Amino acid sequence: MKGTKRADIQIGARVKVVQKQDQRSGKLTDGIVSKILTNSAVHPHGIKVMLESGIVGRVKEVSE
Repeated sequence: MKGTKRADIQIGARVKVVQKQDQRSGKLTDGIVSKILTNSAVHPHGIKVMLESGIVGRVKEVSE
């Protein structure tokens, strides 16, 4: 599932995010959502979240 809709992402969900410094390379970081930072319902580049590890990035994939 893509990470462009806020409704698809819950706290505690396992996701893959791209960090700001990795946007050019497209390197994904795996983690569990601790906080949803984007307020809008949809974002074309992915919903911004904070992972439990403290990493902030935009969701590219939501694991089922």
